[in-house]
Amino acid sequence: MSLKIAVILGLTCFSLTAAAENIDYPIAGETYEGFYLSHSENSPLVLLLHDWDGLTDYEIKRANMLADEGYAVFAADLFGKGVRPTEDKDKKQHTGELYQDRQKMRQLMNAALSKAEELGADRQQTVVIGYCFGGAAALEMARSREDLQGVVSFHGGLKTLPGQDYANSSTEILILHGAADKAISMQEFAELSNQLEAFNVPNEMIAYGGADHAFTVFGIDRYHAEADEKSWQRLLQFLDEKRSEKTSMYR
Repeated sequence: MSLKIAVILGLTCFSLTAAAENIDYPIAGETYEGFYLSHSENSPLVLLLHDWDGLTDYEIKRANMLADEGYAVFAADLFGKGVRPTEDKDKKQHTGELYQDRQKMRQLMNAALSKAEELGADRQQTVVIGYCFGGAAALEMARSREDLQGVVSFHGGLKTLPGQDYANSSTEILILHGAADKAISMQEFAELSNQLEAFNVPNEMIAYGGADHAFTVFGIDRYHAEADEKSWQRLLQFLDEKRSEKTSMYR
């Protein structure tokens, strides 16, 4: 390889990774550490919400996969900088605190959206996606009247808190669920479907046969390659549909 070609390739690689960084941002006197990745300014934004173990390499890998498709991705931190629990009891503690304080949960997600906009993402083109606990948090965003293009839950919690509903939600919701999920039943899946239909919320709900809870998580026993691939492709289609809808508004 000639030196000239090597330099060009090196510059290209640098330009693709220059915007990838850990981001500290303050919320109510506490520091949170998210991850932002974008190959260009004003790209459509994907707000990515983590599982109950906090923001880990898994979410960063997914963020890179989405950035390669042309999206700005902000992987939010909902627990606080350095809080990445490894024991189940600690994971339950941190998620439980937010399940009990939905206003704080919303505040954390809205702050992440604001930070992503500050970093150059297009806030007017935003889809929120979440995995497991993050999927439940994404549905909380759908109920919060936020101006979003869409919300996507991968094997996420589907229950609606008593006193909440989808009466004020017009955000399109995509649910990607494992039909063999032992943590979140098909009864909960059906109950959510009934709620969304009752309030005329645009939605699509897919259950993948044989897929258990956390079926997209690489390297664990419950990983289901076929369901992971199919759900990922549906996500990319959904994101492309939303990007096309926004583009058509300005023609």
